[in-house]
Amino acid sequence: MTKNKLIKFGLIMAVGMNIGGVLLFSRFFTNPVINELDPVVMSNFGLLMIVIRGLAYLASAFITSNIKWLAGAFVIEKLVYVVTWLLWLANNNLSNVYDKDLFAGIFYSIYGINDFVFMMFFAWVFLLNNKNG
Repeated sequence: MTKNKLIKFGLIMAVGMNIGGVLLFSRFFTNPVINELDPVVMSNFGLLMIVIRGLAYLASAFITSNIKWLAGAFVIEKLVYVVTWLLWLANNNLSNVYDKDLFAGIFYSIYGINDFVFMMFFAWVFLLNNKNG
């Protein structure tokens, strides 16, 4: 797989996780437990913005020129979510979340790991294009 195809594949995967994951686990924005557990970051508005960001990843997948700085911005965005998730985990009990709702439990168990993986992917894209300015 060529570098450009690998980048496009990674971006499409990010689309699937951001849009598909949010819509699945929030049950199309009807799961009140996700909102209740983090009413600022994971409000329905916050979840909608994650979906919109997925659309930005989709648009990025079709850019044929260097996306170094766009990938760099995505690294920072993912870092913010990873840190937010770690702080959330430090102050909440996942067992209690699973007791309230299985989908919310899965969501809060994996969203930071998912963001970390894609943060590393975007960092790789940024560094890969570092020679190109």
